[in-house]
Amino acid sequence: MNFKKILGVLIIVGVVAWIWHETQATKDAQYTDATFTIEGEEMSLSDERLQYFGNELYTDLDGDGSEDIAFIVTYQPGGSGTFYYAVASVQAEDGYAGSDGYFLGDRIAPQSTDMSPNPRHVRVVVFNYADRLPEEPMSTNPSVGKSVYLKLVPETMQWGIVEPDFEGESR
Repeated sequence: MNFKKILGVLIIVGVVAWIWHETQATKDAQYTDATFTIEGEEMSLSDERLQYFGNELYTDLDGDGSEDIAFIVTYQPGGSGTFYYAVASVQAEDGYAGSDGYFLGDRIAPQSTDMSPNPRHVRVVVFNYADRLPEEPMSTNPSVGKSVYLKLVPETMQWGIVEPDFEGESR
């Protein structure tokens, strides 16, 4: 092979590698890098008050065919409380967009995050957790099972509450 052919191949390989890298960088953007709205304040997980908890559910939350992530974060503004929020990271062309946080409770015990088993529910996420009875002190371990059914409204990036046994549509 002569020098011009080798140079041409190297240039093509370099361009393809650069395009692949740029595409991969967008694709690999971390869903935890998004900005979320907690108690009316925009913040990211780089804020020491906001911590990643987990319980991820990978699913299409906005109906665009791409995989998004619903998960739980904790917020500690000061004092003894640990406040749990349901959030979502929705895949966009340039990374992930974060949702408004839905308050689950103070010092609860998160369990699983699942899709709603109700066949009428479309893109409805169920956050399961243990809480206390209203008359129990915060020092009591959470022991009462609770679930909240939420659907992300993509236009506002806020969660809407869905009734578990509602007979209507959730589209």
